[in-house]
Amino acid sequence: MQPVPLVTLLSVLGLACSLDNGLMRTPPMGWLAWERYRCNTDCTNDPDNCISEHLFRAMADRLAEDGWRALGYEYVNIDDCWTSKKRDAQGRLQPDPKRFPSGIKALADYVHAKGLKLGIYGDMGLYTCGGYPGTTLDTVQIDAETFAEWGVDMLKLDGCYSNDSMKAEGYPKMSAALNATGRPIAYSCSWPAYQGGLPPQVNYTQLGEICNLWRNYGDIQDSWDDVLNVIDWFGKNQELIIGDFGLSYEQSKVQMALWAVLAAPLFMSNDLRSISDKAKEILQNQMAISINQDRLGLQGVRMLKDKYFEVWKRTLSKGEYAVAFLLTANDGTPRPYLANLAKLYIVDCRLGYKVYDVFDSSFLGIFTLIDVIYLKINPSGVVLLHISPVCV
Repeated sequence: MQPVPLVTLLSVLGLACSLDNGLMRTPPMGWLAWERYRCNTDCTNDPDNCISEHLFRAMADRLAEDGWRALGYEYVNIDDCWTSKKRDAQGRLQPDPKRFPSGIKALADYVHAKGLKLGIYGDMGLYTCGGYPGTTLDTVQIDAETFAEWGVDMLKLDGCYSNDSMKAEGYPKMSAALNATGRPIAYSCSWPAYQGGLPPQVNYTQLGEICNLWRNYGDIQDSWDDVLNVIDWFGKNQELIIGDFGLSYEQSKVQMALWAVLAAPLFMSNDLRSISDKAKEILQNQMAISINQDRLGLQGVRMLKDKYFEVWKRTLSKGEYAVAFLLTANDGTPRPYLANLAKLYIVDCRLGYKVYDVFDSSFLGIFTLIDVIYLKINPSGVVLLHISPVCV
């Protein structure tokens, strides 16, 4: 079977108790360049796939015209390698003049005219991870002002070529500088990923005060093993790549299901100009998106992990739940799994619950708390259930 890679969901980010500036009250959705296009700056030999205004305009067109925007995919995010190798005479960051001849302001205007938002990348360090000019403590204010003047809607601030003290001062300073511009700019902090992702090294109380979202883990790669590694990290500690090359159809559904249950940002990193119908079907699944976007804002938890299976449950608003049953083995035949609501600790409505299979788009029936729900799960596959109470 032809691989059907998913979206590159960025490493799962915190949202529920984040910076209260009115932005990103639910996980953001959109498209970003990094996993698929990396730091490809060779526009001479690869003009359609290099980091350039042409690429971002093309993806904005696809988001607007192919049904993505209507489902909530609204961000077009530039990642590393967009700048010139030097700042301008006024000390401002500037885009590479050959690859972005119209400038970032013109690109933002183009994206906004499509009903979308533009995100941009920076780095709290001497250089970006790709070796381009970073944001140092003395350039935080001018960079924030520049992004606002250009009409940027989101900043991802990385942490390469930096140190702990620089990050500790710089990330809060950028938050204040962005707010001072008067333009609503969502702020994504990569700081925790450089501190191990866990307390006490990471102060999540502070992060919640200064960032709209944050990255706990390293960049996701286009492989099934890497998806499992991300899932396992969040299972222990509580970038979609669908549509690329590394995941099968079943594995793509796993990523979409788990990112929905984890309330993670749905940022695709694929080629929307050539994405397969099967990958598009997964990414545009309205029930999976509604689970991801649930306004209660609670992240799902892993209830079970054994030799073959994992079970993840997320509590949703209106007394509803989402439960993902994952078969991690990638060989053999589909395996049966017998579940019931009581064992899943879904017992508030004594009259029972309506159960839907999200990816099959099928109604499985009304189940009492002790009725057996018989599932069959494909190797390296998933069954994602949406469960809603019969009780009014």
